[in-house]
Order: sequence, then C-alpha cells, then structure tokens
Amino acid sequence: MSRKPELSFWQIWNMCFGFLGIQFGFALQNANVSRIFQTLGADVGDIPILWVAAPFSGLIVQPIIGYLSDRTWTRLGRRRPYFLIGAVLSTLALLWMPNSPTLWIAAGLLWIMDASINISMEPFRAFVGDQLPPRQRPNGYAMQSFFIGVGSVVASLLPWLLAKLGVSNTAAEGGIPDTVKYAFYLGGAVLLGSVLWTVLSTREYPPEELSAFADSPADAHATSDVSRGWRVGLVLGVMGALLLAAIRYYTLEKELYLLAGGLILFGGLFAWLSITRSGGMLRQVMGDLYGMPTSMRQLAWVQLFSWFALFALWIYTTAAVTAVHYGTSDTHSALYNEGANWVGVLFAAYNGFAAVAAVAIPWMVRKLGLRMSHLVNLWLGGAGLLSFLLIRDPHWLLLSMVGVGFAWASILSLPYALLSDNLPAAKMGVYMGIFNFFIVIPQLLAASVLGLLLRLFFHGQAIWALAMGGASLVIAGLCTLRVAEPAGQLSSAPAR
Repeated sequence: MSRKPELSFWQIWNMCFGFLGIQFGFALQNANVSRIFQTLGADVGDIPILWVAAPFSGLIVQPIIGYLSDRTWTRLGRRRPYFLIGAVLSTLALLWMPNSPTLWIAAGLLWIMDASINISMEPFRAFVGDQLPPRQRPNGYAMQSFFIGVGSVVASLLPWLLAKLGVSNTAAEGGIPDTVKYAFYLGGAVLLGSVLWTVLSTREYPPEELSAFADSPADAHATSDVSRGWRVGLVLGVMGALLLAAIRYYTLEKELYLLAGGLILFGGLFAWLSITRSGGMLRQVMGDLYGMPTSMRQLAWVQLFSWFALFALWIYTTAAVTAVHYGTSDTHSALYNEGANWVGVLFAAYNGFAAVAAVAIPWMVRKLGLRMSHLVNLWLGGAGLLSFLLIRDPHWLLLSMVGVGFAWASILSLPYALLSDNLPAAKMGVYMGIFNFFIVIPQLLAASVLGLLLRLFFHGQAIWALAMGGASLVIAGLCTLRVAEPAGQLSSAPAR
C-alpha cells in the first residue's frame, strides 16, 4: 500500500480557495443579520429565536451531505458536486436577503442561506482529509482558516467601506440601507466565483484509490450497533420531559422549547433504532453518532463551550456595542447605524487577525503540539470577549478582537486536525457531519438560554452575553487538556 503524496503549496491553495467565498457569505450573515432583524422590527430579546434557523439547518444538513458525499462519485468527483450546488443556492439567498419585506421572510431566508452554505461547507472539511496525508492536514485546515479570515475581513468591512464611498447607510422605517444591500450582492458574486475556482482547479481520488492508501485508517463500513441506544434515549427523553414541565410550570422563555424538543426527539430516535433494524441513512448516521471514536467524544466538550461563545458573539455584539459603546437602541438613528457598521469593522478585524493566526498556527503546533496550541488560542479569545466589560471607547475594541481572531482561527482548524487522523476514509464525510452536531448543539443551547440568563441575571443587557462567551472559551481551553495528542501530529511538515 502506498502513502498519499504530499501536495504543493499552490495545490493546497486551490483546494481551499472556495472557502474564501463560503466565509464571505457566512461573514455577511453573521455581521448583518441581527441588524436586518432589528431594522425589520425584531426586539433584542427575540433575536436568539430568529437566529435558531442557522444551527438547526446545520444539524440537519451536514450529516446528510456528509453521508451522501461519502457515497458519491461523478464526473466532478466526490465532494465537488456539493460545493457547486451549495454555492448556487447560497448566492441566490444572498441576493434576496437584503430585500426581505418582512421579518419572517428574513428569518426564512436565513434558514435557506445557512442550509445552502452548509451544503458547501461540510464537504470542504472532508475534502482536506481526503486529499492530504496526515502530516499536511494541519496545513490544509490552517489554509482554510486563512481564507476564512481574508474573506471575512472584506465581507465584514463592506457596509462600512460602502458608507465611506458615499452609499446611503440609512433607510426609511422598515427598509434595509443600501450599504447592506450592495454588500450582499457583491458577496453572492464572490461566493460563486471562488467555489467555481476550486471545483475547476482540483481533482479527487476515486474511492477505491483513496481506500488503498496506507495512511487511511481502517474503514468501518458496517453501521455501529445501537441495540443499547435505548439507555441513552431514555435519559435524553426524561431530561426533555422534565425541562418541558419546568418551562410550563415556571413560564420560562419560549426558546427553551427548542432544547426540550431536541432532547425528546433524539431520545426517541435512539430508542426506536434500538428495537428496529430499519432506518437506512438515519440508522447509519445515528449509529455512527452512538459509536463515535473516543477522540470525537473528547473534542465534543471543547466544541460545546467554544461554539456557545461564538454564537453569543455573533448574535449579541451589535446590540451590545450600540447600547454600551454608542449609547443608543434606536435602530433608525444615524448613531445606531454608525455603531452597527463599527461592529462590521470589529468582525472584519477578528477575521483579519484570524488570517494572521492561520499563518502562525503551524508554527505553534510544531512548538507546543495541537492540544496546547488550541488551549492557548481559546484563552486568548476568552480574554478578548471578557475585555468588552472594561473597554468603553469602541476603537479600543479592536484590541479585544486580536484574541477573538486567534481563537476563531484555532477553532476552525485544530479540532479537525486532532480528529481527522482517527476517522476511516470511507466515512470521513459522515463523521465530519456528525462532528458538526457539537457545533450546532451549543448554538441551539445558546439560542435557548442566553435570553433567559440575560433577563434573569443581567437586566437584559446584551454586553453580559459576551462576558458569558468569554468564560465559556476559558472552560473550552480546560476541556482541551482531556484530548489525546494524536501520534505523529506533534509536528507538521510544510508542503513541498
């Protein structure tokens, strides 16, 4: 059996270039959707429930796309057809979103947009595992982080830059400013163009050749045994039922119904699969979830606290900065829109620092190893978010974004490098999709409980959501200490 050949710098560049456009669309969504919701009449307390479409779409779409792409082989290859389909749908959603006439249409378009982005994004993670040998995988994921950073910088800055160029940054009541509209139009073009670059400039190994490489872990084609899954199902179902009763008895936030419903749903699925032989794709995905590798179980806790923090950042930064650092909550005032544009600058800044961090991370890995490098970066991010409590001049928030940027680059690369060597080649896609559960679940948790926590303990002040995010990143760093360092990954050879 031969080993997978190392790729050149430019080959890795081409295979990761599509992430530039994917993150361009993702960054426009993260920096502007809360603004669009508020402009269309959403209350700050309603923003988490409106955002829940994004993680729900990832929860559903990514495992399905991973499962299907593992079993796909066409003239375009294994993963690239999904890159292209997702890019076309994402572009259409980007063009429509800023023209939403009502709040509920905007919420529906967020669902479509995020699902479409996920169709493209999920196979890109498996693509690196497919194409690169283990020594180069940290480089491949770091290159993806670099493109994520670059694309996000430009995308997040677009409304601010367009305002500087004289494009109108305000609109009539219920209308979206032209700065946001033109930013989304440009984003659609960049997304489609960059994904096309990767589709047309790369090749893929056929499944039989991929499985023949000596550096691919043994494939596990059979569905994992879920005959004992009823135990997990019972625990999840009871937890969901108790939470549902508590919501009704104490009249808790309606967002908590999502969490209760999710627990009951997954509990029911595990219980059903434990007593039946049917299920097809669902059985395969849930079986692999039940029997996932130890490294994935260890990383699940790291991901849980990391993505809880990120979701708090994305949905509450606009409300926090405009209220605390600009002193207004009037969404139609010039001061509010100036603050909202500055949030776009801050998001561009942390993504710019992420691009720098992506260059530094391979060096950090060689010096500290994958695990300790991730811990350091997460703690930098935690310090950055906690500093929002201390800083009052919005310009100094750029300093906070240094730590957030290093954490973001690390979250997008090192967990995948820690995980990918332990996954069978024939299931790289489905396991990467299942790994997304531990990105989606904390976002659903954040959407369910952040509003309640702010109301009960912080008088509804959005700034404290960012503080909770900072504390969550510190905990994520501590959880990293439980993750085993993969053999052979203590150093990463550069591409030849």
